Amino acid sequence: MQRVIGFAVATIAFSSLSGTPAIAHGGSDSDGWEFDQRGSNAPVDVVALLTAARGAPPMICALASRAVSGYGWGGWSDAPSTPLSSVVSTTRDDFDSRQPFPAADVQALLTGLSSDDACVREMSVRLIGTQKAEAVGAELVTRLSATDPNLRSVAALGLGLVDAQSGVDPLVRALRDPVVDVRANSAWALGRIENGRALPSLVNLFGDDAEKVREAAVVAVGHMESTSTVPALIRVVRQDNSPRVRRVAAWALGQLEARDAIEALGGVLARDADAGVREMAAWALGSIEDRRGVAPLAAAIRSDADDRVRETAVWAVGQLEDRSSIDILGAATTDRSPRVRGTAAWAIGQLDENGAKAPAGLLRLLSDENADTRLKAAWALGQIEDAGALPAIRDALRAEKNDKVRRGLIRALMKSGERSEAALTDLLTSTDPQVREAAVRGLAGRNSFDPWPWPWPRPRPFP
Repeated sequence: MQRVIGFAVATIAFSSLSGTPAIAHGGSDSDGWEFDQRGSNAPVDVVALLTAARGAPPMICALASRAVSGYGWGGWSDAPSTPLSSVVSTTRDDFDSRQPFPAADVQALLTGLSSDDACVREMSVRLIGTQKAEAVGAELVTRLSATDPNLRSVAALGLGLVDAQSGVDPLVRALRDPVVDVRANSAWALGRIENGRALPSLVNLFGDDAEKVREAAVVAVGHMESTSTVPALIRVVRQDNSPRVRRVAAWALGQLEARDAIEALGGVLARDADAGVREMAAWALGSIEDRRGVAPLAAAIRSDADDRVRETAVWAVGQLEDRSSIDILGAATTDRSPRVRGTAAWAIGQLDENGAKAPAGLLRLLSDENADTRLKAAWALGQIEDAGALPAIRDALRAEKNDKVRRGLIRALMKSGERSEAALTDLLTSTDPQVREAAVRGLAGRNSFDPWPWPWPRPRPFP
């Protein structure tokens, strides 16, 4: 129990290493998380932490190492193989400022990389990752050629964490290492460093026998701004036998905004057996923002069996901002999934056709069973500013019980031209202070609603 308590305390201490947030709490006006931005410059007893780490329960250690790496959960930034990756994946955000450790502590951390305890290795490399490349890069490069494969793997991880340009050539050589984890971590590290010299060697890994290595290499290439890799990525997204690898290849093509890949991505969206790959292909088509993507996206909206794919396809059409796609989006407002219906409402508002006629499907969403869908529909009607929608907005406002949606409807009412004395009197004399506030904001002018809860669809499917 003392060890568990100690690690709980250590977790809070670790989060202060770069001033990253330590406390999350729900905000009153947000469905997401707000983070306490307070940091601390208190010194960390590195030796004591590593001593406490030995023999700790793996899950506790993994959670503590997350605190070392910052609060970014679920991003691309973590390596394919970490000492505790079998327990739970961990991630790390870049630190803009890095507090240097004393030389003795740095040496203790470097020694910890060779530990036979996975938790000590994990904590050591995470803490090393908060240091500058000039301070630790050379030592990590030396360990990249060690006889111990665990040490080589963790050294590659460390070189990626510190963005060590001096590690590019050694990491390229490590791409030929006989150990899968070393090759995968080296590819990942090169993607973080983003040095174009590594591109040919990374592309060569697209044919590696290990799925983990191919995935890491594809993601790394996606983070390098070179369209020379597009033909190879197209082959991967069409032919690789791993859905994980095909998925990140679709992401990389979208990341590179590869217009030459539109036909291939459209084919993947239509025919790939894996829903995650199809969803990423839809995301990529939206990111490329070429109107040639509308046809395959529309087909997916109509017929894909997976609601995540349909939702992302709707989002992508909204990103294209092609006003001729209004009928496609209008049809999506009748989808059986509330997430698809809500994203369709958002996409219609994204077209931002001021003064256009609001689609009938959008008006029907004002009475949708899902509150988030109703909020997005209200927001979209405010964007369109169709005076013909006023009766439907008034009816919806009288029936609406959700506070957020009511404020959205008042915004839509004002932006659509409601200025009648009776309506304004009702709003301004309401017993609900939020209704009165929203009415006053609406009367004050177009921009008085900022900040407004922007109804984005859910986060996109990144690798």
